[in-house]
Amino acid sequence: MTLSQLNYVVSVAVHQSFSKAAEKCFVTQPTLSMQINKLEEELGVKIFNRLNSPVAPTDVGQEIIEQASVILEESQRITDIVNSFGKEIYGKLRIGIIPTISPYLLPLFLESYIKKYPGVELVIYELQTKEIMRQLEQNAIDAGIIATPEANNRFIEEKLYYEPFLAYVSKGHRLSGRKKIRRNDLSLDDLWLLREGHCFRDQILSICGTGKRNEKNKKRTHLDFEGENLETLKGLVDQNMGMTLLPYLAVEKLKGRSSNGLLKEFTLPSPSRQVSMIYSKARLKHRLLVLIMEEIRNSVPAELKKDKYSVIDAG
Repeated sequence: MTLSQLNYVVSVAVHQSFSKAAEKCFVTQPTLSMQINKLEEELGVKIFNRLNSPVAPTDVGQEIIEQASVILEESQRITDIVNSFGKEIYGKLRIGIIPTISPYLLPLFLESYIKKYPGVELVIYELQTKEIMRQLEQNAIDAGIIATPEANNRFIEEKLYYEPFLAYVSKGHRLSGRKKIRRNDLSLDDLWLLREGHCFRDQILSICGTGKRNEKNKKRTHLDFEGENLETLKGLVDQNMGMTLLPYLAVEKLKGRSSNGLLKEFTLPSPSRQVSMIYSKARLKHRLLVLIMEEIRNSVPAELKKDKYSVIDAG
């Protein structure tokens, strides 16, 4: 039994595919399959049911995968010990980040971080919250950037910043003449949402209460659409259709450009989300995590560091 074999097993469990796991491990699929077969022969059990699509572990395989994750996590401590004593900052840091944060946050700090720490290999995956949690549990990534709080006491949550929501309203919308928006002004009948699975959708539904609808506010279109990204929802508003809610950093991208939509703040206290870094309580690669959190906090507008917002449950 080798660490490489355990790494291959965990990778297949994470990606639910032998071919994708091989790609992520930088080996050929036959090599990865052969090594997992050797491990199964050594243990005398089948770890994966290969007839399933996607690939799924057997009952005993699930137990093996969980223990393999622990072993790989502990083996990482040796590298961490060495890194903590060195003057140079180096290592590999794998981070998952949700899609409603990544396109707006990453451009703020990536360039300066890479220049400051050239010895760090930064690997970033755009993933939804549930997938980030799953990959953290299986040690496939080192940390996640998500909206918190999350009801999972297996991880440490460290606040990065608060991010208020703003309304983006078409010029012909019923709320276009308002200086500020109240929560009870919102109706699901004219509000564009991301599809299910995005925590940002759940946060907006929480702001709207129990999902109220009002026939007189119904969209003046036969289009029913749920998007995968905020840019598409902004585009619909620009076409004079309905409204959506946007996080502060997404709104920053709108400033200074020609737009058919109108930005509206909420009355105080502004609904907002808390954006945090989450990582294992084992504190692996802690030095690298501290440095990247510091870079992120330094890169966001000072306004987002103030503890003055009404934080919406992360869903």
